[in-house]
Amino acid sequence: MAKEGGPGVRGGLLLGLIVVVVLAATGVWNPFPGMWDWVNKRSPISEPDVAWQHRIGGTPRSVTFAGDTVLVEQRTRVEARRLADGTPLWDRKADWAAVTGGEKDAVVVVGKLLVKGYEVLDPTTGVTRRRDDDAVAVWTYRNLLLDARCFEATDCTLRAWDPRGTQPLWTAFLPGVSTGLFADNPNLLDTRRLGARRVDEQVAGPEPVPPLLGFPVDGRVHVVDTATGRVLVNVEPGRDERLAVIGGRLLRLSAVSRDGSCYFALSGRDPATGREAWQRSGLNLRTADNAGCVQRQDPQGARSVLIGVAPDGREAVLDGYDGRLLLVTGDGERLLAVDDRHALVRTADGNAVAARELGGGRTRWTRPAGGKAGAVLTPYAAVIVDEKPSRVVALDPRSGRELAVLRTAANVLAVGPSGMIIGEGREIGYARFGGGPGEPTRSGDGGDPDPGDPGSGGPNPAPQGSCGPKNERCDEPGKDG
Repeated sequence: MAKEGGPGVRGGLLLGLIVVVVLAATGVWNPFPGMWDWVNKRSPISEPDVAWQHRIGGTPRSVTFAGDTVLVEQRTRVEARRLADGTPLWDRKADWAAVTGGEKDAVVVVGKLLVKGYEVLDPTTGVTRRRDDDAVAVWTYRNLLLDARCFEATDCTLRAWDPRGTQPLWTAFLPGVSTGLFADNPNLLDTRRLGARRVDEQVAGPEPVPPLLGFPVDGRVHVVDTATGRVLVNVEPGRDERLAVIGGRLLRLSAVSRDGSCYFALSGRDPATGREAWQRSGLNLRTADNAGCVQRQDPQGARSVLIGVAPDGREAVLDGYDGRLLLVTGDGERLLAVDDRHALVRTADGNAVAARELGGGRTRWTRPAGGKAGAVLTPYAAVIVDEKPSRVVALDPRSGRELAVLRTAANVLAVGPSGMIIGEGREIGYARFGGGPGEPTRSGDGGDPDPGDPGSGGPNPAPQGSCGPKNERCDEPGKDG
């Protein structure tokens, strides 16, 4: 008795395949397009469904809003898509890409690794607006583009550009650049952001340029005024020190090993005069990663604030300009995200996320969340990512009003003024912001929105800008210095 799958069965399958190929080739019947459509059938990445969803050529390295377009950076290519419907606009080969400018003047900067120069492209057409053939590194901000050119190892020039400008705003001499300063946005001496699972590190896009920047050059720190290009000072850190430039101050962070422990001290100085403006001790800024107290990392924080841990284990948020304690968490609470106006805190019972004002400490809103929920703050939304069930919630940072609630396991790739991009593998989708049915629990105001609160009305929140080194652009309670 013949076994199943023997020569007769295989011959019949081969004959059937030949017949199908012949019918497809002659145009009589072609099942392959239908089969391919079935294989590529779109599966929504969230519930409710996103405004649009598309499959791109490769897994995205970053996604950024650029005006009315969405820039998708991949390993060796960059492409732009129309924000309204996700249709492709242009693509080109590039090893790195970044966005500079705001909603109305955004441009795309692209380049190749280990190759000098870059191009500034129009985000809608991909047309080259400006080309540079000598720069070794660029830094992209919401209101400024910086590049560094080196004629010799000890002869470099830093230049500042308006995002769409054709002539430098200023130039500054630097004696050299670190070997790590190349391509787009190499690390400067500032703060490390708190992160969250399933949220991209660059989710907020470009931010306003700080008033001062610290460039590491040959073991020294060169402090540059970004308004004028003036190099205010170049300083070499002490043996037990780490330097950082935060909130318009040069910070000296010392960590000394004694009696099996690390003893921390912190001071803020005016780079122009060298005078000490403030000092604190006892706060662990998480710059040292072992008992030897060697400080290998920048302090945690964002914009003009930094985060420390008090001896009793409670976390504190400091103003980098004057050293004020803007917030101290309660027992059992944990900081999830900060900017220079608000902090998101996991409550002591682990069942909620609360938004706190910096400077006043008032709780603006509280939102139920799981014990493993993560959160980030962007200029347009506070984003909470929860597990079991997997959910992404975008809220107005000031009022807690729901902007989007998605049941999804996708990652949050970018947040902009009108919505956010989420992605899973090669699939990306655009979720528009809009009113939601649920409201958070409000604290201290009976649940009514604050009169005159710019985040309490309208379909979308207004962007939150930097308060500046002296909080001169902030008028919220507790931020008046």
